[in-house]
Amino acid sequence: MSLARDARLAVGLLRKALATRRARIDLRRALAERAPLPQKHFRIAVYFADGPVNMYQMRQWYAPLRELANEWPVLVISRAIRGADALLRDDALPVAFAPTVGDVEAVLDEQDVRIVFYVNQNPRNFQMFRYGRRWHVFINHGESDKMYMTTNQFKAYDYAFVAGDAARARLSRTLWDYDLDHRTFSIGRPQADHYSGELPYVPDERTVVLYAPTWEGDRPSAHYGSILTHGEALISALAATGRHRIIYRPHPRSGVVDPAYGAANERIVSALAAANAADPTARHVHDTGAALGWQLAAADVAVVDISAMVYDRLAAGKPLLVTRPADPEALVDDTGYLSSCEWLDADSAGAIVTRTDEVLADPDAVARLDHWVRYYFGDTTPGASTRRFHAAVRTLMQRWEERDAATSV
Repeated sequence: MSLARDARLAVGLLRKALATRRARIDLRRALAERAPLPQKHFRIAVYFADGPVNMYQMRQWYAPLRELANEWPVLVISRAIRGADALLRDDALPVAFAPTVGDVEAVLDEQDVRIVFYVNQNPRNFQMFRYGRRWHVFINHGESDKMYMTTNQFKAYDYAFVAGDAARARLSRTLWDYDLDHRTFSIGRPQADHYSGELPYVPDERTVVLYAPTWEGDRPSAHYGSILTHGEALISALAATGRHRIIYRPHPRSGVVDPAYGAANERIVSALAAANAADPTARHVHDTGAALGWQLAAADVAVVDISAMVYDRLAAGKPLLVTRPADPEALVDDTGYLSSCEWLDADSAGAIVTRTDEVLADPDAVARLDHWVRYYFGDTTPGASTRRFHAAVRTLMQRWEERDAATSV
């Protein structure tokens, strides 16, 4: 058993090394072919020290950042070869590849960066914190009630952009001696203003169910993933009706810790392919695309794990079911939306058809959703969150001007 495990590890390391080598070659070519970045042009930088596995954290910000760049030019500072390669391939925002601290300093010398955004808590963020005379702002990669959202690491940033009242209440309960009013801005969910995209099917009379599970987690307290406990049963039941269309969007890290979890994911993918082969009109979707938005808007019902997807869907104001973690050690914050959400237990996953019908027919569901949407995101009318996002940036730019003037005398 040990030899087999060592062999798998060696193969995995070899594949990773080859992928990195290919990415390095592609990255050098892309950097050589593009025009030089204009100097003293970019006012905002997004610091991203991760590789491709966490690109979803960047991609969800592309549309809001592109719109923001119309007023303040935005540059992504990428520290990892494969991450930079993925960013350049996406071609969504200008990218500066800065693998060393010296490279980071060179970018800052060449640009007029006044605000640095961070989409995650990568330990290498600390290397960027050394540079003063600019605001370091945590914008995160989603809203949720996971313990990640109350980490004391918030204090490392000058400011944080949060979604709304729920986030503020969560932080006030957890962080000691933290000036919530001065250091946080409630901006809602700017991504929700961009929930759009081309559907991979023609809408018909089928009820569309989005199943978007998270990964298995790397410790018992974060075992929120449902693929192994709920997924196969609910997919099988929905695919058998002939009146449902499934959009299956697994987390890109599914199976990275637990091979059994990854195997269950592959079985679901195979089951959907078999269902489509048996009935081509079903048009079930295995969604691994970079864009997130159309799925949340198109689904009549969503089934999601405890993750940011709960709140991405909540921002759409449409019915959802939340899978209850099977591991009793998984931490569940039952003080917010999860205190009154529609739960789906593992032993009820096979009854998903009945559960979705109930949620769709519940006359109180709209009222409950409206309450929680406002509590988590504030005003969700189209464009409102984007305006709050821009207003927060405008405030920080003004504060930068004031501090710069005061310290330049």
